[in-house]
Amino acid sequence: MMHMLERLLLETAAVWEKEGIAHGEIRPVIGAVDETFLQRMMLVFMDLATGYLLMEAVAADRRFDTWFNRANERLTTLGTEVLSMLSDRAKALIKLAHTGLGCPSIPDVFHLGSDLAKGYALCIFGRLRQAKRDLEQAKQRLEQWQKSSQADPAQGAQAQAWVAACATSVNHWQEVGSAWRQHLSNVSRILHPWRLADSIRQTSKEAEEQVRAELLAIETLLETNELPMKKDPLDKVRKQRAGISALVDLWWQTVRQDLTQLAMTPRWTQWAEDVLLPWMYWQEQLHRTRCPGEKAQITLVLHTVEGVFERHPCTRQRTPEVLAGWNAWAAEHARAFQRASAAVEGRNGSRSQRQHNHRGLPTRRYQVWAVLHNCACRAADGTTPASRFFRRSFPDLFESVLSQIDELPLPRQRRQALAASH
Repeated sequence: MMHMLERLLLETAAVWEKEGIAHGEIRPVIGAVDETFLQRMMLVFMDLATGYLLMEAVAADRRFDTWFNRANERLTTLGTEVLSMLSDRAKALIKLAHTGLGCPSIPDVFHLGSDLAKGYALCIFGRLRQAKRDLEQAKQRLEQWQKSSQADPAQGAQAQAWVAACATSVNHWQEVGSAWRQHLSNVSRILHPWRLADSIRQTSKEAEEQVRAELLAIETLLETNELPMKKDPLDKVRKQRAGISALVDLWWQTVRQDLTQLAMTPRWTQWAEDVLLPWMYWQEQLHRTRCPGEKAQITLVLHTVEGVFERHPCTRQRTPEVLAGWNAWAAEHARAFQRASAAVEGRNGSRSQRQHNHRGLPTRRYQVWAVLHNCACRAADGTTPASRFFRRSFPDLFESVLSQIDELPLPRQRRQALAASH
């Protein structure tokens, strides 16, 4: 039965993919590539804007030739191209984007933040943990002195001074830790087409300068508190600064190409760029983020932008039907701003857990999981990655598969039950 279901799922997905290709509405891919290690190494290629898995295949190695041959074959089949590619800084993946697919290779914010955290978080919060231990020991010594019948006032004053000094140290390292987390958060909050503070449009150069300032602030924080300076993490992030900021201009270029093709007047272009797009973009970011502080900040800027959108004369001149079409256009561009491969990393983690729970799986089952992800995982709006990628609806996967099974086989009977029935 399991083999039958696997076969039907794979066949149904293959038919739907052919129908989607024939529909001819596939947009350029905003890709993320990574490898994961289960029983075998697997190469993963996902379209971040829709969540569609273009490729999830077992491979013997992760060299450029292997990546290019597999990825190019899938793109040729789908009849599309790659607009940009997010990845870690593996040389094969950078070469895949620049040389193989002819698109920009964008550093991943997810890995950038991870590199900074791994490089310095341990030493900062190690000092805080040690300060808390010292404070606990100081409080215990003070309690022992207070319980002592022959307590020396000088020792008591010394114990109280020690407690105060340790408490000051704890407060200091808590403030350092808080400042450290804020700088890390600021690096992420900078990388938007508009500034998060006031929703004013920005360029890649402006974003890069802000990232540079945050990295300088991190270096100053480490030096001021006499923490060990590990140059490798900071140097690694500095090299990625220009590449990760380039995403802003790349996104604006795509938007303006669309507006140029629509032959918009300057007045309506300004409305689309400064009113409509930020309104839809911050809604998308509010839906994505889970950080309470960033969510609160986005909520504030979204409230301001929404008021501007509702009061703008161009908004009021649009009929509800036309406005709904423009909202859909803006929402699609908002989803196209992808700066992290967290969706791929999250799926890799989920796959690893399932692999562990089942103590290994046959290779065919990996393909089935990819089909279930593309055709059965539904978002809050009811769409699947396949319907978003091919820009058309598909029937329910399980209903389609079950309709092809004439009669389910009976459950297996044990020998005792068979003997008792005769």
